[in-house]
Amino acid sequence: MSASVLYDTPGPKAVVRNRIYAVVGSFAILALLALSFFRLSEKGHLAPEMWDIFNYAGIRQNIADATLATLKAFGLAALGSLILGVLLAVGRLSDHKPVRWLATTFIEVFRSIPLLITIYAIWVGFLTDYSMWALAVGLSVYNGCVQAEVLRAGINSVPRGQSEAAYALGMSKTQVMVSVLMPQAVRAMLPTIISQLVVTLKDTSLGFIILYPELLQTARLIASNTQVNGQYPYVSTIIVIGSIYVGMCLLLSALATWIERRGRNSRTGAAVAAAAAPGNDPAVPGDSGPVKSPAEGRTGD
Repeated sequence: MSASVLYDTPGPKAVVRNRIYAVVGSFAILALLALSFFRLSEKGHLAPEMWDIFNYAGIRQNIADATLATLKAFGLAALGSLILGVLLAVGRLSDHKPVRWLATTFIEVFRSIPLLITIYAIWVGFLTDYSMWALAVGLSVYNGCVQAEVLRAGINSVPRGQSEAAYALGMSKTQVMVSVLMPQAVRAMLPTIISQLVVTLKDTSLGFIILYPELLQTARLIASNTQVNGQYPYVSTIIVIGSIYVGMCLLLSALATWIERRGRNSRTGAAVAAAAAPGNDPAVPGDSGPVKSPAEGRTGD
């Protein structure tokens, strides 16, 4: 029976006990879900009329515009956070102490401040009339600090011998960083980078605090201004908008998986053709057959 410090292989009694816990837990979850559906249906939140509102052209257009606004803010924030992350990571690894201290202070300060406060402060202090840019800048600052730490970890994970070999070839530090360290760091930390981009996409919902018309703000307006059977369709609106968020995050994760697989295939390279047998290469002139050994050439022996 194999064992480790953190985990012991369960015995027969433990296996039976774990299966019982799994069955009981599954039934408990199903019971909670059934109770939730029953309570929502009893209060009329699952009535067909609550879902008919999404057949209206005006509400569909509002949701489409909100999705586009969310993707705009995400695109700006993703680009800004990646650029800022590269600059901060390089600055934190700089040999110049003032640059290193400045980058470290910037990262630690804005990682410690809640993102909602950062977005609101940028909106109130600088970009009151440009809520989209306030949201994008706030997301770029916070997520750029996180991406910087991710890239720094990736750079430090590259074996030291590679940078030493590059310096031995006469490359400058900038050339070593751009050509040797950074590509390998991005390749190694790509899943973490994409995961942080998914977080950035979800954090665009904080734009509702500065009245940016993204998905969450639009959902709040739809649910609070549309009344059906004397009730507001909060449940159906949350389910629809939440499904849109889930779909966008799944698409981004699928894109990350495709990029990672493509990079893995490019590193593998093309298959090398099998070497031809000696003497059978038609490209070699004057080669009429296999090469004989000296012993085979002495026929008189």
